Amino acid sequence: MGRLITLPFAALLRLIYSLSGSYGLSIIFFSLVVTLIMMPFQMKSKRSMVRMGKLSNRQMELQKQYANNQQKYQEELAKLYQEENINPMGGCLWSLLPMFVIVPLYSVIRQPITVFMGLGEEVCNALRTAAEGLGYVAQTLGNGSYGAYEQIYLSDFITRHWSELDWRGIEGAGDRLLQMHFDFLGINMGAQPSTVFGSFSWEWAVIGLILIPVLAAVSSYVQTIVISKSNGQSQEQQASMRMVNLMMPLMSLWFCFSMPAALGLYWIANSVWGMIRESTLGRYYTKKINAEEEERAAKREAARQLRIEESKKRVAEQREQEAARPKKKPKTQPKTGEKRAPTTEAGQIGGRPYARGRSYQADRYENKEE
Repeated sequence: MGRLITLPFAALLRLIYSLSGSYGLSIIFFSLVVTLIMMPFQMKSKRSMVRMGKLSNRQMELQKQYANNQQKYQEELAKLYQEENINPMGGCLWSLLPMFVIVPLYSVIRQPITVFMGLGEEVCNALRTAAEGLGYVAQTLGNGSYGAYEQIYLSDFITRHWSELDWRGIEGAGDRLLQMHFDFLGINMGAQPSTVFGSFSWEWAVIGLILIPVLAAVSSYVQTIVISKSNGQSQEQQASMRMVNLMMPLMSLWFCFSMPAALGLYWIANSVWGMIRESTLGRYYTKKINAEEEERAAKREAARQLRIEESKKRVAEQREQEAARPKKKPKTQPKTGEKRAPTTEAGQIGGRPYARGRSYQADRYENKEE
C-alpha cells in the first residue's frame, strides 16, 4: 500500500529530474506542480477562510457578549455561520492537504533506489554488494537492518564511482538506475543538517546546510502572517492566534534539522509558493465577496424601498377611500327654549345647595293651593 501511495510522487519527481538534471531544481519544480494540482482544493479553503475573516468582528462581539456563557456563545456563533452559509471546518480540512504530500515525499527522498528509481530490494542489495567491493561501507543498525538514509549514501557513492562500478551486469538495473547529483548551490541535499555540528567548519557547504532549516522556519512563519492578513482577520484574532502560528515554524525547524536537506528545500519552496497563492487568492476572494455583499445589500435596500413605497401607496388609497365616503352629520341636542339658571359644581342655585338633584323640579315647593 505504501508503495502504491508513493508511486505517483516518485514518477513526477523522476520526470522533473530527468528534464532538469538538477536534484534541487526538481524539488522546487515538484513543489510548484503540487501547488498547482492542489489549487482547486485550496481555492475552496481560501473562500471559506476569507468569509470567516469577514465575520471576525461580529465573532469578537459575540465572544465579549457571552464571555460568561460559553454554551450560549457557541450557539450564537453556529447560528451566525448558518445565516452566512459558512462551514467552519471547510477551510481547515483543505488546509491539511499539504501534510499528505510531506509523508510520501519523505519516503521518496529517503529511498532514492527502491522508491525514486523504482528498483527492487534485490537490485538494491546487488548494487550495495558491488559498491562494497569499491570500498563502500553500508550504514547499519544494531539489529542488522540498514539506517534510515543508507540508500542516499549508497546512491551518492554509486554516482561518484559511476565509471568504476559494473552496474550493467546487475540484473534488473537496466535504464532505471540514475546518477543522483545531490549537490545544489554547493549544498548536499542528501545530508542532514544535524550531522554537521560534530565537525563544524566555516564552509558554505556546512553553513548553507544549517541555513536550510532556519529558512524553512522563517518562511513558514511569514506564510502564517500572509495567510492571516489575506483571510481578513482582525488584529485581535491575529494576536490570539500568535502562539498557534508559531507551532508550525517550530515544527518545521525541528523536522528540517533532523531530515535530509532536500525536504527542507521543499518546505521553503512550498512556503514561497504558498505565500504567492494565498496573497493572490486572498485579494481575489476579498474583492469577489465584497461585491457579493454589496449586491446583497443593494437587494435588501431595494426590497426595503419597495416595502416603503407599497406602504405609502396603501395609506394613500385608504385616505382616498375615506374622502369618498359620505360624511355623517353630527348629532345636536333638541332646543327647548328654556334657559337654566347657572349652577356651581355642587349643583347650588342661589342660596339653595344641591338644588339640582336627580329629581329636581322648579315648582316643587310653591303653594299649589293658590
